[in-house]
Parts: sequence; C-alpha cells; structure tokens
Amino acid sequence: MKKQGILTVISGFSGAGKGTVVRRLMEKYPEDYCLSVSATTRAPRENEIPGVHYLYVTKEEFEQMIEEHQLLEYAQYVDNYYGTPKKFVVEHLNKGIHVILEIEMQGALKIKKRYPEALLIFLTPPDAKTLEERLRNRGTEDEATIVKRLKRAGEEAVYMNDYDYIVLNEEGRIDECVDQLHRIICDQQYRVENSSEFIQGMADGLKVFIS
Repeated sequence: MKKQGILTVISGFSGAGKGTVVRRLMEKYPEDYCLSVSATTRAPRENEIPGVHYLYVTKEEFEQMIEEHQLLEYAQYVDNYYGTPKKFVVEHLNKGIHVILEIEMQGALKIKKRYPEALLIFLTPPDAKTLEERLRNRGTEDEATIVKRLKRAGEEAVYMNDYDYIVLNEEGRIDECVDQLHRIICDQQYRVENSSEFIQGMADGLKVFIS
C-alpha cells in the first residue's frame, strides 16, 4: 500500500528564512518533498520566477479562484492576497510525497481546521533582534514596509502556541534546521501510518483470546 504523504505547513515571521530552509530541505531530500506554489496578487521581487516562487495573478483572477473553490485556503497579508491551489496538493499527497505549504499564519490555521492531520511547524530566528537584522539586511524593502512587517510579527507572535512544533533557524546552522524538520515530518508519517490501522489489526488478531 502506497504511503500517504504528510501535508506540512511551514510558517514564520517575514525574514525568518523560510524560503531558504524549504529550498535546502528539497535539495537534500528531493524524492520526499514538493513545494506547493502559492498564488499571490503581489508583484514579483527581483530574481523571483513566476510558477517557481509564486503564481502571480491579478486581484480579479484571485477572487475568481475563491469563487470557484480552487483554493485550500487563502489570506490577506500586507494588502495582498495569498492562497494555496487545491489540485496540486491532493495529487501529490496521494502519491506519497510530503507537500510543503510555506504560508502565513492565517492560512496555516485554516488548513489545520480543515485538515486536522496537517502538521504545523513554525520557523523562527532565535530572537527579535536577529529578525529585525535579517529584514534590514536583505535590502528589498523600504523603511515603512520593514516597520509594517515588524509590527505584523509582533501581532503574529501570540499564534505560535497553535503550531505543533517551533524550530529555530540560527545563523550558520541551516543543515541542522533542515534535518530537524525532516525528522519531525518522518516521525509524523510513522505515527499516522501505524496508528488506526495497526491498532485495529492488533485488536482483531487478539479477539480469539477473549472469551
């Protein structure tokens, strides 16, 4: 019987390094993972490739996707829509591939409510100072946007308790972070595969001894 993939949501503050960690995870374990590419109404950043980093659509196109129930979840963040196309995710999970959703907290909590078996992992720098330094050092946004992202991070921090795991992304230790993520996801698959079916099989096998 083909193993079912684990739907894994990886969230974190803007600047936490989610994209870098997810790319390294898939480079290191290419047969085990795929990344669900989110749709968004925001403009591409420099060096971002349509269809690889995001599916870039207009606001009107995104709202049509909502109306036609083509999304697992969607959320609005810093004046733009973000959402997860449904078809891709379902097809790959059924093939036994772990599907990674790199999405914001609003979307993550919607996924967990709709799919309780989904695994929620929050990726974060070790402290707030490091987070601010990363946002400033990447040099892609103006001061107003950086301040807005830091304010949003402060608002998001209260939702960290809703995640199944918190994983630190520390400077110079990306492979340790990636391996920890891989262990967590593999352990989740083992628990899922060996829970209900195993328990039922054991119970059926022992019925003969009950009298």
